[in-house]
Amino acid sequence: MIVENKRELLVKKIAAHGFMLIFLALVMFPFLVVISISFREGNFTTGDLIPRNPTLEHWYLAFGLEYTRDDGTVVPPPYPVLLWMWNSIKVALIAAAGVLAVSTISAYAFSRIRFIGRAALLDSLFIIQMFPTTLALIALYAVFDSMGDISPVIGIDSHWSLVLVYLSGVMMHIWTIKGYFDSIDSALDKAAAVDGASPWQTFRMIFLPLAVPIMSVVFVLVFIGVINDYPLASILLRSEENLTLAVGSRLYLNEFKYLWGDFAAAAILSGLPITVVFLIAQKYLVSGLSDGAVKG
Repeated sequence: MIVENKRELLVKKIAAHGFMLIFLALVMFPFLVVISISFREGNFTTGDLIPRNPTLEHWYLAFGLEYTRDDGTVVPPPYPVLLWMWNSIKVALIAAAGVLAVSTISAYAFSRIRFIGRAALLDSLFIIQMFPTTLALIALYAVFDSMGDISPVIGIDSHWSLVLVYLSGVMMHIWTIKGYFDSIDSALDKAAAVDGASPWQTFRMIFLPLAVPIMSVVFVLVFIGVINDYPLASILLRSEENLTLAVGSRLYLNEFKYLWGDFAAAAILSGLPITVVFLIAQKYLVSGLSDGAVKG
């Protein structure tokens, strides 16, 4: 039996709690500064953490509402922030659903179906996926610029073009879900085959329900990645009404003016969709991540 000195134990507890408080302060401080800037008068980055004269001007403008100052000046919203946020949510939901569908079906095929060249194909796709997408920005622009001559839907300044690019990043998720499928006992396949189930019925009725936790993890990761993406969206989207929130927020900071307050309010709004999706999928995320840690 291990007997620890009470004084030493108390010191360890104080040190652990102190470390946690300092760590939380470091993590939360930038977020608190952004919140503070969004409530300050004017568009300044310097000032007290707690604004002296808090105002809702930046939040009115972020929600697309006119704001009337004390001197009677009416300030119109400079940019359609809510429209940008809707564009971000729409693209992220479609891309996440598409990536999830492609990666889940592909992962099942790579995990359970034997075919010639399976290992070589997996390794090849994985190596290709190692190169960052930013290396292909010029090629992507050229491809979709040419495809726009065929149909504007798959050309520059189209959300569908952006979704197609995001769908190309499925390989990492295929590997993730494949590891989950590999951990499932093969006796389930044999039992389903004995009952007369086809491979598709086995996938849809047995493996798909079992994979809900890891699928939730993949969906949330893709959703967050798309919502926060800037390089790809900034290359493919052009018109102001089609921009996503990550790209559109950059307009607040141009060479002629720096609207830090408006930018801060828009930045906080951009975190709302991620928070909502995370809360909805939270129940499955915990089990999906823990199962992946144990089985993967």
